[in-house]
Amino acid sequence: MATSLSSAALSSFLPSCRQPDHRAITPQVSLLKCFLKTEKSPHPLHICRVLSKAPSDHAPFAIEHDEDVLERERRLSDVWREIHGEDDWVGMLDPMDPLLRSELIRYGEMAQACYDAFDFEPFSKYCGSCRYGKQEFFERLDMKGRPGYDVTRYLYATSNINLPNFFMKSRWPKVWSKHANWIGYMAVSDDETTRRLGRRDIAVAWRGTVTRLEWVADLMDFLVPVSSQRVPCPDPAVKAESGFLSLYTDKEDDCKFAKYSAREQILTEVKRLIEKYPDEELSITMTGHSLGSALAVLSAYDIAETGINVRQDSRAVPVCVFSFAGPRVGNARFKERAEVLGVKVLRVVNVHDMVPKSPGLVFNERLPRAVMKLAGGLPWSYSHVGAELELDHERSPFLKPTGDPACAHNLEAHLHLLDGYHGKGQRFVLASGRDPALVNKDADFLKDHHLVPPFWRQGHNKGLVRNHEGRWMQPERPKPEDHPAYMDHHVEQLGLHNGRA
Repeated sequence: MATSLSSAALSSFLPSCRQPDHRAITPQVSLLKCFLKTEKSPHPLHICRVLSKAPSDHAPFAIEHDEDVLERERRLSDVWREIHGEDDWVGMLDPMDPLLRSELIRYGEMAQACYDAFDFEPFSKYCGSCRYGKQEFFERLDMKGRPGYDVTRYLYATSNINLPNFFMKSRWPKVWSKHANWIGYMAVSDDETTRRLGRRDIAVAWRGTVTRLEWVADLMDFLVPVSSQRVPCPDPAVKAESGFLSLYTDKEDDCKFAKYSAREQILTEVKRLIEKYPDEELSITMTGHSLGSALAVLSAYDIAETGINVRQDSRAVPVCVFSFAGPRVGNARFKERAEVLGVKVLRVVNVHDMVPKSPGLVFNERLPRAVMKLAGGLPWSYSHVGAELELDHERSPFLKPTGDPACAHNLEAHLHLLDGYHGKGQRFVLASGRDPALVNKDADFLKDHHLVPPFWRQGHNKGLVRNHEGRWMQPERPKPEDHPAYMDHHVEQLGLHNGRA
């Protein structure tokens, strides 16, 4: 039976655990377990352990719930509807629900995979595409066995004059596509993960922009009716930002990658997967960061508006969005319509990030209801959809003070903040042992004494290999995958050629 230590006893045993830089933790200790019973915690059994596997003068520590105890007390398969927003996450954000935290991080990592797999090197022939095929996607990203999902299709969008900084193009004259960029993927949970989740999950991960924050300046900040861009809606007052909407609905007939709009790709694949699993419990989960978050909200609303998620027996498959650092998408009527349709949205934001405050810097949901009602007809009046989980990077002892807006917006930083968040006013303590070094993957945000170089993730020799003549060159790789042969059938079946569903 595990020994239970009092707070005082633990303090005398580990006096250094209170130090923010963790200098006094014995370097030789690589794993330390102790048990602490606290009155405030709903789960009395905790584990205190040093995270680093190698000796370090600055080894961080974490306190986390014993996973075996949590598994016995509360299984994800039993409460997945709550995690998916059935009750709008009431009572789950403060204090932070451990299962919800782990699921948010899991879906956030699926969104991060879009960045890690995207070829943004302008000297690559395949710039703007995904670097890996569907079958090897998670394995090549060192995520093998972790997501428990099979990628079913890739998503493409056509270049958009309203958001030029979203698209990357190769300097090679014979590009793989003049009009398209890879913008994400769709995946479905495998059998083992389905049993753990309690349902078969259809996941959609949208890529954000890789050009830091230039895209915010591209926003036209102008609302247009969603019905004007082929999204069927009975209320012409339901409006979305024009750039997001056109990115979602535009297509290019002369390009095999962009001949179907992102909207057509999403709706047809969701329909196909729902029909593939007629007798199973299903869920649809959208995730995305930054601009990808806007596309996640817009596509989730579209699925519910068109009724693609309604099965033949009239049961609706629940639709949820886990959004990270996302901007506002539409007006107050858009928010109301999405909520009436049952779309659940949980937005994870950093209080120092400018993107969730855009567009609609003046007229937004934070104003009194009476003022918003008067401003509702203005083309620059916006409202966020769903619930908000507010984080603050100044609470993390791992991160250095910075005024760089890109750091405040960084997705890996958001996942780090999630891992240490336990509720408002509570101490920042890592819950899962997720490696803080990931924050510096594409940023300069960790304090220097952690000795993690900034922007450390890069391809070996920037992707160059030696050929048989000993010359360095860009290697050939399989051509990007375009759309499956069944697309035309499903597009016709849904009536999308006519712009209606």
